[in-house]
Amino acid sequence: MRPLQISPDTAIKLSKELNVPIEHLMHMPQHILMQKLAQLAQQEAASAEKPKPEDGAEGDK
Repeated sequence: MRPLQISPDTAIKLSKELNVPIEHLMHMPQHILMQKLAQLAQQEAASAEKPKPEDGAEGDK
């Protein structure tokens, strides 16, 4: 299996986001990397969907 064909900058960013050592990331099968990226995207989408309290909403009474 060949190492992933990604730039060093991309590898560093992905290893930090996925909390995986760069050495493991570079030799990770592509389908597993895609699964991890999908999970990360789902987590980010779920955290973005949470409603935030509106600032100053109580002062409009």
